[in-house]
Amino acid sequence: MEQGYYVATDKKQLDVSMIHQVLVRSYWSRGISKAAVKTAIDNSMCFAAFNLNQQQVAFARVVSDYATVAYLADVFVLEEHQGKGLAKAMMHRIMGHPQLQTIRRFKLASKGAHEFYRAFGFNQLAEPQIHLERC
Repeated sequence: MEQGYYVATDKKQLDVSMIHQVLVRSYWSRGISKAAVKTAIDNSMCFAAFNLNQQQVAFARVVSDYATVAYLADVFVLEEHQGKGLAKAMMHRIMGHPQLQTIRRFKLASKGAHEFYRAFGFNQLAEPQIHLERC
């Protein structure tokens, strides 16, 4: 990660309005309400990258029972801050977090960043035929 940025987990620092603005336009959360974003944040372990002016520039959250399963969601870096190692820095913090070390199944869904996530041990589902989802 380039100098001038840091990763934090304090939800009080999060810019919920900015997170909502990004998610409401994303392919995975198009049209989501700000209230739903706030509820999701309240019920997740959150990670965010900030510049030295304490402006939030990236976000990711983990939904988990903190024992066996976890789901990585809503990972993004604002366009003007991409290419600076921020997503990688957040992923290192996530994968190294003490409360997530017993997770047996860590899942995520991504349209285009498979190679990025492979570097952190994520792979295609071994048996996609046994997994279901309700949308």
